[in-house]
Amino acid sequence: MIQTIFTFIIIFSILVIIHEFGHFYFAKRAGILVREFAIGMGPKIFSYRKNNTTYTIRLFPLGGYVRMAGYGDDETELKAGMSLSVVLDHENNITHINLSEKQQINSIPLELTSYDLDNELFIEGIVPGKEAPIRYNVQRDALIIESDGTEVQVAPIDVQFQSASLVNRMLTNFAGPMNNFILGIVVFSLLAFLQGGVAVDKSQIGDVVAGSPADLAGLEKGDMITAVDGEKTSTWLELLEIIQSHPDESVTLSVLKGNDSSPIDIQLIPNAQTDQNGNEYGQIGVQQPIDTSFTGKLLFGFSQTWLIISSIFSLIVSMFTKGFDINAFGGPVAIYAATEEVVSYGFYSILSFLGFLSVNLGTVNLLPIPALDGGKILLNIVEGVRGKPLEAEKEGIITVIGVGLLFILMILVTWNDIQRFFFG
Repeated sequence: MIQTIFTFIIIFSILVIIHEFGHFYFAKRAGILVREFAIGMGPKIFSYRKNNTTYTIRLFPLGGYVRMAGYGDDETELKAGMSLSVVLDHENNITHINLSEKQQINSIPLELTSYDLDNELFIEGIVPGKEAPIRYNVQRDALIIESDGTEVQVAPIDVQFQSASLVNRMLTNFAGPMNNFILGIVVFSLLAFLQGGVAVDKSQIGDVVAGSPADLAGLEKGDMITAVDGEKTSTWLELLEIIQSHPDESVTLSVLKGNDSSPIDIQLIPNAQTDQNGNEYGQIGVQQPIDTSFTGKLLFGFSQTWLIISSIFSLIVSMFTKGFDINAFGGPVAIYAATEEVVSYGFYSILSFLGFLSVNLGTVNLLPIPALDGGKILLNIVEGVRGKPLEAEKEGIITVIGVGLLFILMILVTWNDIQRFFFG
């Protein structure tokens, strides 16, 4: 159980870090101020500042986020009437705005009356002992110390998300899913290299077991089986299904050998085997061909990633044609249950699971649903068509609706997972 929990946390953390790093990198590249890069959720347990960004590790190791200035970043919002303290430099310009209860040395307490941290960069407030408000200029790189002690930088309008070009904002939104796809490609290619090759989906013979029906009939590695009893076969799965359906029954294989232009007929009888449910199936003693070439291993990452992406979209399309099925979804409970199973199969299985989840996360995030990256990209496209962005109020309403729908779906999925895995 400890191994499963540890693996679950590691997999989840890798997925989140890779996804959020995509947003982080392209935001930085576009000149957008990234205030915080957080690993985990909840209370902060560690923080470190570098290059205008605060890196934090938070208590619950599930999830993470990137806080971009002007991108729903309202945690640092000031309000008139609130109490705070400021630290000044030798020219009486503000270097720190302290919203926490912990007072700093040489800080000046004040009651906020007005401020502008976007354009004019000032704070105005009433200092104890003074009747009239005092106005202080704020440095461009001044720090805001939040209630939990996290230090984030002031963000003038020119380094906020909405000030970046439309193309850069679209790239920033797309970068998270893109990184998940790249991780999937890398993981599956690595898996192919570690395993020494990848299975080829052709009705071609790989290794032949000595003394098997295939060996006794003269079949050799590299032979291509084009048909069984006149039924054409082009994939390994088609060949497997036909052979398995004829235990202890004579079958005729149409076989292309070497550079032969026409197939020859070879007759054999598959051995009868019994599975764990007592069902019989046929077996002739051949293995699936393996591509051990460098190119084959490298391309496996791309082909496997595309297979997962297309499968997910096919599933979504089927929901519109065949109806919605809650069992097609899986939340954290389902992922944990699957993690428990893959851990029992070893490292390669865990690696494959990581790649699958990464591609899955990237694909789902591209769905045009408000609050997901795909929904944000859709709003970017609408802005490009209209020539101007949606009003902030309308975009906020759309996002709230999207978050609400996702929250309801997550509750339903989680409850369904609990029913399936604990009471099913």
